[in-house]
Amino acid sequence: MTAHKPAIAADGFAIRLSLFYIGLFVALGIQMPFLPVWLAARGLDADAIGTVLAAPLVVRIVTVPLVTGAADRWGVLRGALVLVASASAVGYAILGFAAGFWPILAVLAMASAAFTSVFPLADAYALKGLATRGGSYGSVRLWGSGAFIVGSLGAGTLAEIVPPAHLIWLMVAGLLVMALTAAGLRPVASPARSRSASSNLAFLRSPAFLAVAAAASLIQASHALFYGFSTLDWTAAGLTGQTIGALWATGVVAEIILFAVSGRLLAAFSPAALLGAGAAGAVVRWGCMAFDPPVFMLALLQCLHGLSFGATHIGTVQFLARAAPERFGATAQGTLAIILGGVMAVFMGLAGRLYGAYGGRAYAAMALAGLVGGLLALVADRQWRSDVCARGE
Repeated sequence: MTAHKPAIAADGFAIRLSLFYIGLFVALGIQMPFLPVWLAARGLDADAIGTVLAAPLVVRIVTVPLVTGAADRWGVLRGALVLVASASAVGYAILGFAAGFWPILAVLAMASAAFTSVFPLADAYALKGLATRGGSYGSVRLWGSGAFIVGSLGAGTLAEIVPPAHLIWLMVAGLLVMALTAAGLRPVASPARSRSASSNLAFLRSPAFLAVAAAASLIQASHALFYGFSTLDWTAAGLTGQTIGALWATGVVAEIILFAVSGRLLAAFSPAALLGAGAAGAVVRWGCMAFDPPVFMLALLQCLHGLSFGATHIGTVQFLARAAPERFGATAQGTLAIILGGVMAVFMGLAGRLYGAYGGRAYAAMALAGLVGGLLALVADRQWRSDVCARGE
């Protein structure tokens, strides 16, 4: 076995995976801050934008379990990833020709059926492939975060010269890069299923999984107002596209730093403890945002993205990597994505109404969500420690 490890490590898996994450997050760095701007340019108001942005989160409840379940059942993680990446690019290209609330809602929902499946498949693929090669998830995933900066800064710069109605084509270009890098991924081993369906379902019903899922969903959903309306809010306040792109990039720099040191953090703290740190960052971040801080303060608050998103994400995926049964990784990631998506969909729809009624003061509601998520993270941490002791680790 040892004699084959150098060949496995030298197959370029981590490099190809890093390139894929770069392609994925360049696309996301364009789509996330500027899709709301494109929707506004198509004539949608804040309430309609909130509804449209919630659609992908609802769609994933149906499509993600189907896609991830099939990938696990047939052992085709890479093939499924290539398929949904390609379908995402095609779907957004069609979206570019849609006009009116209902056509935009319908096309975005279909495109999102593919795009939202990319993320749980990518994480399951990465965790499985890196585990057999002794690689670190955080050290590969951070390249995606860096690419998000490139995407958001590049789109912010181009937004100064590209009409808002044409921003969709930047998103399409990013998704095409993602699809091309997906085609270059290495296959991963697909061992025979060793656990029964009842054992797998028991994991999804376990107190530890439920506590982690509840905590993570609330902490991540507390970002809904920021994801959906921060760019519009900052634009209305007079900030330029470059400044807005820089603010988004600042948060991702903090995220990269968190990912870079995640290996050391996980050696000292449980995944559930990282969720607690993420909740603390969310409470402080959104609580301060509710008071309409100046630009320099915004930059400082964006640094808390390393906790509110980064620590929460690492804690969640590492919990699944350590606790999920063999050959159940994609399904477990998909199930968690359903929960996250369902809660985020509710919060995204709520964010549109809150922002329309209260503007930036609505961030106070997001801080409250982070606080509740933190309390649930304490429960998750206690359950995690209890399970570790029960396994004798």
